[in-house]
Amino acid sequence: MADYGITRVLAEEGGRTSRGSLGNIRNFLNFLNELHIAGNADTSAIEAWWVEQAKYFFNAKPFALRFETGKSLRSVLRDLLAQARKRQDEGAGTMFVGAMLQHLIGAKLSLALPDVVFEHNGFSVADGPTGRSGDFEIGNASLHVTTMPGEAVVRKCAANLSAGRHPIIVTVYDMLAAADAFATAQGIADRLDVLDAEQFLVANLHELGGFRSDQRRVTIEALVDRHNET
Repeated sequence: MADYGITRVLAEEGGRTSRGSLGNIRNFLNFLNELHIAGNADTSAIEAWWVEQAKYFFNAKPFALRFETGKSLRSVLRDLLAQARKRQDEGAGTMFVGAMLQHLIGAKLSLALPDVVFEHNGFSVADGPTGRSGDFEIGNASLHVTTMPGEAVVRKCAANLSAGRHPIIVTVYDMLAAADAFATAQGIADRLDVLDAEQFLVANLHELGGFRSDQRRVTIEALVDRHNET
């Protein structure tokens, strides 16, 4: 597993707490032996297939939001995004941070604007083929939620302005300066808003909870429920 960059433990008690798994292993070994006898055993391909199953197993595990009364809402969300970052860095091939961020923003917008109808698009759905001007179109604004606000995103913002729309980039804190730099290079830095995603989320959660400490858990649970629905 380590040869493929997988360092997490697949099963702490594998083969000890489930007697049935030992029988499955024996059956599988017999199957491999039959393949070998027939000259059809490609061990490299078999190993690679099992590694992909292990990756799928880990990727399918849900993220856990850890709410502690003494923690700020920002630290709670930051921990959630850190879990996505860790899974992404393990080489799974999926942009977990970007996907989670987009769904969190969509959930937050739904809670903040319950009477406004807007479309929740999948993270992997490109703007071009769908005719969208951004990840979310609300009123006269086009929101671009991204962890990599590079030249391509800023060009979309320029196209928004040409179409009479107001572009807004929502990104992670570390990329705020990069977004501003690309916007300056395009000459539109003073015509679009670049927002820190965590602050964008947390400010609204506080507002939705009436800035009451006893409502913090209620609002964060509502955000997670809406996130899971989308």
